Amino acid sequence: MSTATVTLDNRFARELAELAVPWAAEAALAPRLLALDEDLAAELGLDPAWLRTPAGVALLTGAAVPDGAAPVAQAYAGHQFGGYSPRLGDGRALLLGELTGTDGRPRDLHLKGSGRTPFARGGDGLAAVGPMLREYVVARAMHALGIPTTRSLAVVATGRTVLRDTPLPGAVLARVAASHLRVGTFQYARATGDTGLLRRLADHAIARHHPAAAQAERPYLALFEAVLAAQAALVARWMHAGFVHGVMNTDNMTISGETIDYGPCAFLEAFDLRAVFSSIDHGGRYAYGNQPLVAQWNLARFAEALLPLLHDDPAEAAAVATASLGAFRDRYEAAWSDGLRAKLGLPGDADPDAVAALAADLLPLLEQSRVDHTSFYRALARTARGDAEPARRLFADPEAFAAWAARWLALGPDPDAMDRVNPVYIPRNHLVEEALAAAVDGDLGPLDRLVGAVSAPYDERPGLDRYAAHAPPDFGAYRTFCGT
Repeated sequence: MSTATVTLDNRFARELAELAVPWAAEAALAPRLLALDEDLAAELGLDPAWLRTPAGVALLTGAAVPDGAAPVAQAYAGHQFGGYSPRLGDGRALLLGELTGTDGRPRDLHLKGSGRTPFARGGDGLAAVGPMLREYVVARAMHALGIPTTRSLAVVATGRTVLRDTPLPGAVLARVAASHLRVGTFQYARATGDTGLLRRLADHAIARHHPAAAQAERPYLALFEAVLAAQAALVARWMHAGFVHGVMNTDNMTISGETIDYGPCAFLEAFDLRAVFSSIDHGGRYAYGNQPLVAQWNLARFAEALLPLLHDDPAEAAAVATASLGAFRDRYEAAWSDGLRAKLGLPGDADPDAVAALAADLLPLLEQSRVDHTSFYRALARTARGDAEPARRLFADPEAFAAWAARWLALGPDPDAMDRVNPVYIPRNHLVEEALAAAVDGDLGPLDRLVGAVSAPYDERPGLDRYAAHAPPDFGAYRTFCGT
Protein backbone atom coordinates (compact mmCIF):
# COMPACT_ATOMS: atom_id res chain seq x y z
CA MET A 1 0.00 0.00 0.00
CA SER A 2 1.11 3.60 -0.60
CA THR A 3 -0.29 7.08 -0.30
CA ALA A 4 -1.03 6.91 -4.02
CA THR A 5 -3.43 4.00 -3.46
CA VAL A 6 -5.45 5.85 -0.80
CA THR A 7 -8.46 7.70 -2.18
CA LEU A 8 -9.66 10.76 -0.30
CA ASP A 9 -12.75 12.35 -1.81
CA ASN A 10 -13.25 16.08 -1.34
CA ARG A 11 -17.02 16.13 -1.56
CA PHE A 12 -17.50 18.56 1.32
CA ALA A 13 -15.03 21.01 -0.20
CA ARG A 14 -16.65 20.69 -3.63
CA GLU A 15 -20.26 21.01 -2.58
CA LEU A 16 -19.86 23.58 0.21
CA ALA A 17 -16.88 25.68 -0.76
CA GLU A 18 -18.23 28.63 1.27
CA LEU A 19 -17.71 26.53 4.42
CA ALA A 20 -14.24 25.25 3.52
CA VAL A 21 -10.90 27.04 3.60
CA PRO A 22 -8.14 25.17 1.70
CA TRP A 23 -5.29 24.57 4.11
CA ALA A 24 -2.35 22.30 4.88
CA ALA A 25 -1.08 20.72 8.07
CA GLU A 26 2.08 21.96 9.71
CA ALA A 27 4.99 19.57 9.37
CA ALA A 28 5.71 17.33 12.34
CA LEU A 29 9.34 17.75 13.42
CA ALA A 30 9.91 14.15 14.53
CA PRO A 31 6.72 12.10 14.07
CA ARG A 32 6.33 8.96 16.16
CA LEU A 33 3.24 6.76 16.21
CA LEU A 34 1.88 6.35 19.75
CA ALA A 35 -1.44 4.59 19.18
CA LEU A 36 -3.22 2.98 16.26
CA ASP A 37 -6.67 1.36 16.12
CA GLU A 38 -5.87 -1.49 13.75
CA ASP A 39 -9.46 -2.72 13.58
CA LEU A 40 -10.66 0.72 12.48
CA ALA A 41 -7.85 0.94 9.94
CA ALA A 42 -8.98 -2.34 8.41
CA GLU A 43 -12.60 -1.11 8.30
CA LEU A 44 -11.37 1.88 6.33
CA GLY A 45 -9.49 -0.30 3.87
CA LEU A 46 -6.13 0.88 5.21
CA ASP A 47 -3.30 -1.55 5.89
CA PRO A 48 -2.33 -1.21 9.58
CA ALA A 49 1.23 -2.34 8.85
CA TRP A 50 1.58 0.37 6.20
CA LEU A 51 0.20 3.03 8.57
CA ARG A 52 3.08 2.22 10.90
CA THR A 53 5.63 3.04 8.19
CA PRO A 54 7.00 6.57 7.66
CA ALA A 55 4.70 6.95 4.63
CA GLY A 56 1.66 5.89 6.66
CA VAL A 57 2.57 8.21 9.52
CA ALA A 58 2.93 11.01 6.98
CA LEU A 59 -0.71 10.47 5.98
CA LEU A 60 -1.77 10.41 9.65
CA THR A 61 -0.15 13.83 10.24
CA GLY A 62 -1.21 15.40 6.93
CA ALA A 63 2.39 15.68 5.74
CA ALA A 64 1.53 13.63 2.64
CA VAL A 65 -1.92 13.36 1.14
CA PRO A 66 -3.05 11.50 -1.97
CA ASP A 67 -3.25 13.24 -5.33
CA GLY A 68 -6.64 14.84 -5.73
CA ALA A 69 -7.22 15.33 -2.01
CA ALA A 70 -8.18 18.84 -0.95
CA PRO A 71 -7.62 19.33 2.81
CA VAL A 72 -9.75 22.10 4.29
CA ALA A 73 -10.49 23.80 7.58
CA GLN A 74 -14.26 23.80 8.09
CA ALA A 75 -16.27 26.84 9.09
CA TYR A 76 -18.91 26.73 11.78
CA ALA A 77 -20.42 28.92 14.48
CA GLY A 78 -21.77 27.88 17.86
CA HIS A 79 -23.22 28.62 21.25
CA GLN A 80 -20.51 28.01 23.82
CA PHE A 81 -21.85 27.82 27.38
CA GLY A 82 -24.93 29.64 26.08
CA GLY A 83 -23.08 32.52 24.42
CA TYR A 84 -23.14 32.78 20.63
CA SER A 85 -19.89 32.94 18.66
CA PRO A 86 -20.56 33.65 14.98
CA ARG A 87 -17.19 32.35 13.75
CA LEU A 88 -15.50 29.36 15.33
CA GLY A 89 -14.36 26.75 12.80
CA ASP A 90 -11.44 24.36 12.74
CA GLY A 91 -8.86 26.43 14.55
CA ARG A 92 -6.47 23.52 15.01
CA ALA A 93 -8.04 20.87 12.82
CA LEU A 94 -8.16 19.84 9.20
CA LEU A 95 -10.47 17.68 7.12
CA LEU A 96 -8.17 15.64 4.88
CA GLY A 97 -11.12 14.21 2.97
CA GLU A 98 -13.63 11.39 2.89
CA LEU A 99 -12.63 7.73 2.83
CA THR A 100 -14.99 5.03 1.67
CA GLY A 101 -14.67 2.06 3.99
CA THR A 102 -14.99 -1.60 3.23
CA ASP A 103 -18.71 -1.32 4.04
CA GLY A 104 -19.18 1.28 1.30
CA ARG A 105 -19.90 4.13 3.71
CA PRO A 106 -17.99 7.42 3.43
CA ARG A 107 -16.22 8.68 6.54
CA ASP A 108 -14.23 11.81 7.25
CA LEU A 109 -10.52 11.53 7.94
CA HIS A 110 -9.80 14.53 10.08
CA LEU A 111 -6.79 15.81 11.99
CA LYS A 112 -6.75 17.54 15.36
CA GLY A 113 -3.69 19.48 16.50
CA SER A 114 -2.32 19.90 12.97
CA GLY A 115 -1.52 23.62 13.27
CA ARG A 116 -3.09 27.05 13.10
CA THR A 117 -5.74 27.81 10.51
CA PRO A 118 -7.56 31.06 9.70
CA PHE A 119 -10.08 30.07 12.39
CA ALA A 120 -7.47 29.77 15.15
CA ARG A 121 -8.58 32.98 16.96
CA GLY A 122 -5.15 33.54 18.48
CA GLY A 123 -4.54 29.92 19.45
CA ASP A 124 -1.41 28.00 18.50
CA GLY A 125 -3.32 25.31 16.57
CA LEU A 126 -1.45 22.55 18.34
CA ALA A 127 -2.40 19.73 20.68
CA ALA A 128 -0.57 17.89 23.43
CA VAL A 129 0.00 14.17 23.82
CA GLY A 130 -2.17 13.81 26.93
CA PRO A 131 -5.45 15.27 25.58
CA MET A 132 -5.11 13.48 22.25
CA LEU A 133 -4.55 10.15 23.96
CA ARG A 134 -7.54 10.89 26.22
CA GLU A 135 -9.69 11.20 23.11
CA TYR A 136 -8.20 7.99 21.74
CA VAL A 137 -8.99 6.03 24.94
CA VAL A 138 -12.50 7.39 25.44
CA ALA A 139 -13.47 7.01 21.78
CA ARG A 140 -12.28 3.39 21.85
CA ALA A 141 -14.36 2.79 24.98
CA MET A 142 -17.47 4.48 23.64
CA HIS A 143 -17.35 2.45 20.44
CA ALA A 144 -16.95 -0.76 22.42
CA LEU A 145 -19.93 0.23 24.58
CA GLY A 146 -22.03 0.56 21.42
CA ILE A 147 -22.51 4.31 21.80
CA PRO A 148 -22.44 6.22 18.49
CA THR A 149 -19.15 8.07 18.37
CA THR A 150 -16.47 9.61 16.28
CA ARG A 151 -13.50 7.28 16.40
CA SER A 152 -9.77 7.74 16.90
CA LEU A 153 -7.65 6.11 14.25
CA ALA A 154 -4.25 7.14 15.55
CA VAL A 155 -2.23 9.49 17.73
CA VAL A 156 1.16 10.62 16.49
CA ALA A 157 3.69 12.52 18.59
CA THR A 158 4.99 15.45 16.56
CA GLY A 159 8.29 16.23 18.26
CA ARG A 160 7.04 19.77 18.91
CA THR A 161 6.71 21.36 22.32
CA VAL A 162 3.26 22.74 23.12
CA LEU A 163 3.06 25.55 25.65
CA ARG A 164 0.15 25.36 28.07
CA ASP A 165 0.59 25.97 31.79
CA THR A 166 3.83 24.03 31.31
CA PRO A 167 5.69 22.84 28.20
CA LEU A 168 4.16 19.60 26.92
CA PRO A 169 4.98 17.18 24.12
CA GLY A 170 2.85 17.76 21.03
CA ALA A 171 0.67 15.30 19.13
CA VAL A 172 -1.81 15.00 16.27
CA LEU A 173 -4.97 12.93 16.47
CA ALA A 174 -6.37 11.31 13.32
CA ARG A 175 -10.13 11.19 13.87
CA VAL A 176 -12.74 9.36 11.83
CA ALA A 177 -16.39 10.43 11.70
CA ALA A 178 -19.52 9.85 9.69
CA SER A 179 -19.02 13.56 9.05
CA HIS A 180 -18.10 16.69 10.96
CA LEU A 181 -21.38 18.47 10.21
CA ARG A 182 -22.61 20.11 13.39
CA VAL A 183 -25.48 22.25 14.58
CA GLY A 184 -22.88 25.02 14.49
CA THR A 185 -22.32 24.39 10.78
CA PHE A 186 -25.96 25.22 10.14
CA GLN A 187 -25.77 28.24 12.43
CA TYR A 188 -22.87 29.57 10.39
CA ALA A 189 -24.69 29.02 7.08
CA ARG A 190 -27.84 30.68 8.40
CA ALA A 191 -25.83 33.68 9.62
CA THR A 192 -24.49 34.32 6.13
CA GLY A 193 -28.03 35.19 5.02
CA ASP A 194 -27.55 32.94 1.98
CA THR A 195 -30.59 30.67 1.91
CA GLY A 196 -29.19 28.86 -1.09
CA LEU A 197 -26.10 27.88 0.91
CA LEU A 198 -28.28 26.76 3.82
CA ARG A 199 -30.38 24.65 1.45
CA ARG A 200 -27.29 23.04 -0.13
CA LEU A 201 -25.94 22.26 3.33
CA ALA A 202 -29.23 20.66 4.34
CA ASP A 203 -29.32 18.64 1.11
CA HIS A 204 -25.73 17.51 1.75
CA ALA A 205 -26.66 16.42 5.29
CA ILE A 206 -29.75 14.57 4.10
CA ALA A 207 -27.83 12.69 1.42
CA ARG A 208 -25.04 11.77 3.77
CA HIS A 209 -26.88 10.93 6.99
CA HIS A 210 -30.67 10.88 6.71
CA PRO A 211 -31.56 9.91 3.12
CA ALA A 212 -35.13 8.95 4.02
CA ALA A 213 -35.82 12.65 4.65
CA ALA A 214 -35.41 13.31 0.93
CA GLN A 215 -38.60 11.34 0.26
CA ALA A 216 -40.64 13.14 2.92
CA GLU A 217 -43.31 15.68 2.06
CA ARG A 218 -41.26 18.30 3.94
CA PRO A 219 -37.62 17.15 3.63
CA TYR A 220 -36.05 19.82 5.83
CA LEU A 221 -38.51 19.26 8.64
CA ALA A 222 -37.83 15.54 8.27
CA LEU A 223 -34.10 16.28 8.56
CA PHE A 224 -34.68 18.17 11.78
CA GLU A 225 -36.81 15.37 13.19
CA ALA A 226 -34.22 12.75 12.22
CA VAL A 227 -31.44 14.67 13.98
CA LEU A 228 -33.68 15.15 17.02
CA ALA A 229 -34.38 11.42 17.19
CA ALA A 230 -30.69 10.55 16.83
CA GLN A 231 -29.66 12.96 19.56
CA ALA A 232 -32.40 11.82 21.94
CA ALA A 233 -31.18 8.24 21.57
CA LEU A 234 -27.53 9.27 21.90
CA VAL A 235 -27.92 11.26 25.10
CA ALA A 236 -29.97 8.46 26.65
CA ARG A 237 -27.02 6.14 25.94
CA TRP A 238 -24.68 8.63 27.62
CA MET A 239 -26.88 8.64 30.69
CA HIS A 240 -27.01 4.84 30.84
CA ALA A 241 -23.20 4.67 30.68
CA GLY A 242 -22.67 7.46 33.21
CA PHE A 243 -20.83 9.52 30.59
CA VAL A 244 -20.48 13.26 31.13
CA HIS A 245 -19.55 15.07 27.93
CA GLY A 246 -18.53 18.28 29.65
CA VAL A 247 -18.72 20.69 26.71
CA MET A 248 -22.10 20.32 25.00
CA ASN A 249 -21.79 23.46 22.90
CA THR A 250 -23.79 23.55 19.67
CA ASP A 251 -20.57 23.12 17.69
CA ASN A 252 -20.18 19.79 19.50
CA MET A 253 -23.57 18.37 18.49
CA THR A 254 -23.33 16.37 15.28
CA ILE A 255 -25.97 16.01 12.59
CA SER A 256 -25.08 12.31 12.30
CA GLY A 257 -25.87 11.57 15.95
CA GLU A 258 -22.29 10.65 16.86
CA THR A 259 -20.52 11.80 20.01
CA ILE A 260 -17.79 14.31 19.17
CA ASP A 261 -15.02 16.08 21.09
CA TYR A 262 -13.64 14.21 24.09
CA GLY A 263 -12.10 17.19 25.85
CA PRO A 264 -13.30 17.75 29.42
CA CYS A 265 -15.23 14.49 29.56
CA ALA A 266 -15.38 11.81 32.25
CA PHE A 267 -17.39 8.85 33.50
CA LEU A 268 -19.32 8.88 36.75
CA GLU A 269 -18.14 6.85 39.64
CA ALA A 270 -20.40 7.93 42.54
CA PHE A 271 -23.87 8.47 41.08
CA ASP A 272 -24.56 12.20 41.15
CA LEU A 273 -26.93 14.07 38.85
CA ARG A 274 -24.96 17.26 39.58
CA ALA A 275 -21.58 15.78 38.64
CA VAL A 276 -19.35 18.22 36.73
CA PHE A 277 -15.80 17.37 35.73
CA SER A 278 -14.92 20.25 33.39
CA SER A 279 -12.63 22.88 34.86
CA ILE A 280 -14.42 25.61 32.88
CA ASP A 281 -18.04 24.63 33.67
CA HIS A 282 -18.27 26.82 36.74
CA GLY A 283 -22.08 26.96 36.82
CA GLY A 284 -22.72 23.29 36.13
CA ARG A 285 -24.46 23.98 32.83
CA TYR A 286 -23.25 20.67 31.41
CA ALA A 287 -23.64 18.56 34.55
CA TYR A 288 -24.53 14.90 34.11
CA GLY A 289 -28.20 15.37 34.92
CA ASN A 290 -28.54 18.44 32.69
CA GLN A 291 -27.46 16.71 29.48
CA PRO A 292 -30.97 15.91 28.15
CA LEU A 293 -32.08 19.52 28.75
CA VAL A 294 -29.00 20.90 27.03
CA ALA A 295 -29.53 18.59 24.06
CA GLN A 296 -33.05 19.95 23.65
CA TRP A 297 -31.75 23.52 23.94
CA ASN A 298 -29.14 22.84 21.26
CA LEU A 299 -31.79 21.36 18.99
CA ALA A 300 -33.81 24.53 19.40
CA ARG A 301 -30.82 26.42 18.00
CA PHE A 302 -30.72 23.93 15.11
CA ALA A 303 -34.38 24.59 14.45
CA GLU A 304 -33.72 28.34 14.40
CA ALA A 305 -31.02 27.84 11.81
CA LEU A 306 -33.39 25.82 9.60
CA LEU A 307 -36.35 28.23 9.78
CA PRO A 308 -35.96 29.68 6.25
CA LEU A 309 -36.24 26.13 4.88
CA LEU A 310 -39.27 25.16 6.92
CA HIS A 311 -41.76 27.72 5.60
CA ASP A 312 -41.76 31.00 3.68
CA ASP A 313 -43.77 32.62 6.51
CA PRO A 314 -41.41 33.09 9.52
CA ALA A 315 -44.25 32.73 12.01
CA GLU A 316 -45.43 29.49 10.43
CA ALA A 317 -41.85 28.20 10.27
CA ALA A 318 -41.41 28.89 13.99
CA ALA A 319 -44.69 27.12 14.80
CA VAL A 320 -43.69 24.06 12.78
CA ALA A 321 -40.26 23.91 14.43
CA THR A 322 -41.68 24.35 17.92
CA ALA A 323 -44.18 21.54 17.40
CA SER A 324 -41.45 19.18 16.21
CA LEU A 325 -39.08 20.18 19.00
CA GLY A 326 -41.76 19.24 21.51
CA ALA A 327 -41.27 15.59 20.56
CA PHE A 328 -37.78 15.52 22.06
CA ARG A 329 -38.88 14.89 25.63
CA ASP A 330 -41.03 11.89 24.72
CA ARG A 331 -38.35 10.45 22.45
CA TYR A 332 -35.66 10.87 25.09
CA GLU A 333 -37.78 9.44 27.89
CA ALA A 334 -38.73 6.44 25.75
CA ALA A 335 -35.06 5.77 24.90
CA TRP A 336 -34.00 6.26 28.51
CA SER A 337 -36.75 3.99 29.86
CA ASP A 338 -35.98 1.25 27.34
CA GLY A 339 -32.30 1.43 28.20
CA LEU A 340 -32.88 1.34 31.94
CA ARG A 341 -35.27 -1.59 31.57
CA ALA A 342 -32.45 -3.42 29.75
CA LYS A 343 -29.91 -2.47 32.43
CA LEU A 344 -32.29 -3.90 35.04
CA GLY A 345 -32.68 -7.08 33.01
CA LEU A 346 -36.44 -6.76 32.79
CA PRO A 347 -38.42 -8.34 29.95
CA GLY A 348 -39.83 -6.18 27.18
CA ASP A 349 -43.37 -6.92 28.32
CA ALA A 350 -42.71 -5.81 31.92
CA ASP A 351 -45.38 -3.48 33.28
CA PRO A 352 -44.15 -0.02 32.20
CA ASP A 353 -45.69 1.61 35.27
CA ALA A 354 -43.88 -0.80 37.54
CA VAL A 355 -40.59 -0.17 35.72
CA ALA A 356 -41.11 3.60 35.95
CA ALA A 357 -41.78 3.34 39.67
CA LEU A 358 -38.64 1.23 40.18
CA ALA A 359 -36.56 3.79 38.29
CA ALA A 360 -38.04 6.70 40.22
CA ASP A 361 -37.11 5.04 43.51
CA LEU A 362 -33.71 3.68 42.45
CA LEU A 363 -31.96 6.88 41.39
CA PRO A 364 -32.40 8.65 44.76
CA LEU A 365 -31.08 5.54 46.52
CA LEU A 366 -28.00 5.55 44.29
CA GLU A 367 -27.43 9.26 44.81
CA GLN A 368 -27.95 9.24 48.57
CA SER A 369 -25.37 6.50 49.04
CA ARG A 370 -23.05 7.75 46.29
CA VAL A 371 -23.10 4.27 44.77
CA ASP A 372 -20.63 3.49 42.01
CA HIS A 373 -22.73 3.76 38.85
CA THR A 374 -20.94 1.09 36.81
CA SER A 375 -20.27 -1.61 39.39
CA PHE A 376 -23.79 -1.37 40.86
CA TYR A 377 -25.49 -2.96 37.87
CA ARG A 378 -23.01 -5.83 37.72
CA ALA A 379 -23.52 -6.40 41.45
CA LEU A 380 -27.27 -6.22 40.92
CA ALA A 381 -27.05 -9.09 38.44
CA ARG A 382 -25.51 -11.17 41.21
CA THR A 383 -28.55 -10.32 43.34
CA ALA A 384 -30.74 -11.86 40.64
CA ARG A 385 -28.54 -14.98 40.89
CA GLY A 386 -29.18 -15.20 44.64
CA ASP A 387 -26.20 -13.31 46.08
CA ALA A 388 -27.46 -9.91 47.27
CA GLU A 389 -24.51 -9.03 49.48
CA PRO A 390 -22.26 -7.33 46.84
CA ALA A 391 -25.05 -4.90 46.00
CA ARG A 392 -26.29 -4.46 49.58
CA ARG A 393 -22.93 -3.31 50.86
CA LEU A 394 -22.87 -0.45 48.36
CA PHE A 395 -25.70 1.31 50.21
CA ALA A 396 -25.63 3.34 53.41
CA ASP A 397 -29.16 2.06 54.06
CA PRO A 398 -29.07 -1.59 52.99
CA GLU A 399 -32.64 -2.21 54.16
CA ALA A 400 -33.96 0.46 51.78
CA PHE A 401 -32.10 -1.26 48.96
CA ALA A 402 -33.44 -4.65 50.03
CA ALA A 403 -37.01 -3.35 49.88
CA TRP A 404 -36.41 -1.95 46.40
CA ALA A 405 -34.71 -5.16 45.26
CA ALA A 406 -37.67 -7.28 46.39
CA ARG A 407 -39.96 -5.31 44.08
CA TRP A 408 -37.44 -5.63 41.26
CA LEU A 409 -36.99 -9.39 41.72
CA ALA A 410 -40.74 -9.83 41.53
CA LEU A 411 -40.58 -8.74 37.88
CA GLY A 412 -38.27 -11.61 36.93
CA PRO A 413 -34.97 -9.98 35.88
CA ASP A 414 -32.54 -11.91 33.67
CA PRO A 415 -28.98 -11.58 35.05
CA ASP A 416 -27.34 -12.86 31.87
CA ALA A 417 -29.14 -10.18 29.85
CA MET A 418 -27.94 -7.61 32.38
CA ASP A 419 -24.33 -8.64 31.92
CA ARG A 420 -24.67 -8.16 28.17
CA VAL A 421 -25.52 -4.45 28.56
CA ASN A 422 -23.80 -3.42 31.81
CA PRO A 423 -20.03 -3.02 31.44
CA VAL A 424 -17.40 -4.25 33.84
CA TYR A 425 -14.76 -1.86 32.52
CA ILE A 426 -14.99 1.83 31.66
CA PRO A 427 -12.19 4.41 31.38
CA ARG A 428 -12.14 5.16 35.09
CA ASN A 429 -10.76 8.60 35.67
CA HIS A 430 -7.82 7.65 37.88
CA LEU A 431 -6.74 5.00 35.38
CA VAL A 432 -6.99 7.44 32.48
CA GLU A 433 -4.80 9.94 34.33
CA GLU A 434 -2.32 7.22 35.26
CA ALA A 435 -2.07 6.05 31.64
CA LEU A 436 -1.73 9.57 30.23
CA ALA A 437 0.95 10.56 32.73
CA ALA A 438 2.96 7.44 31.90
CA ALA A 439 2.57 8.01 28.16
CA VAL A 440 3.77 11.60 28.42
CA ASP A 441 6.85 10.20 30.19
CA GLY A 442 7.37 7.69 27.36
CA ASP A 443 5.77 4.56 28.85
CA LEU A 444 2.84 3.36 26.72
CA GLY A 445 2.27 0.17 28.71
CA PRO A 446 -0.47 1.51 31.03
CA LEU A 447 -2.26 3.04 28.03
CA ASP A 448 -2.19 -0.21 26.09
CA ARG A 449 -3.50 -2.18 29.08
CA LEU A 450 -6.30 0.31 29.70
CA VAL A 451 -7.34 0.26 26.04
CA GLY A 452 -7.29 -3.53 26.12
CA ALA A 453 -9.67 -3.55 29.10
CA VAL A 454 -12.18 -1.01 27.80
CA SER A 455 -12.19 -2.42 24.27
CA ALA A 456 -14.10 -5.47 25.56
CA PRO A 457 -16.08 -3.84 28.37
CA TYR A 458 -18.67 -6.56 29.02
CA ASP A 459 -16.28 -9.51 29.31
CA GLU A 460 -15.02 -10.00 32.86
CA ARG A 461 -11.45 -11.27 32.67
CA PRO A 462 -8.95 -12.50 35.26
CA GLY A 463 -6.16 -10.12 36.16
CA LEU A 464 -8.16 -6.98 35.40
CA ASP A 465 -9.66 -6.35 38.83
CA ARG A 466 -8.12 -2.89 39.14
CA TYR A 467 -9.86 -1.81 35.92
CA ALA A 468 -13.23 -2.58 37.51
CA ALA A 469 -12.49 -0.88 40.85
CA HIS A 470 -13.43 2.69 41.71
CA ALA A 471 -10.80 5.32 42.46
CA PRO A 472 -8.80 5.12 45.68
CA PRO A 473 -9.87 7.56 48.42
CA ASP A 474 -6.84 9.77 47.91
CA PHE A 475 -7.64 10.41 44.22
CA GLY A 476 -9.75 13.40 45.24
CA ALA A 477 -12.13 15.57 43.21
CA TYR A 478 -11.60 15.11 39.49
CA ARG A 479 -11.23 17.98 37.02
CA THR A 480 -10.62 17.73 33.29
CA PHE A 481 -9.37 20.34 30.83
CA CYS A 482 -10.06 20.98 27.17
CA GLY A 483 -6.40 20.87 26.14
CA THR A 484 -6.25 24.23 24.32
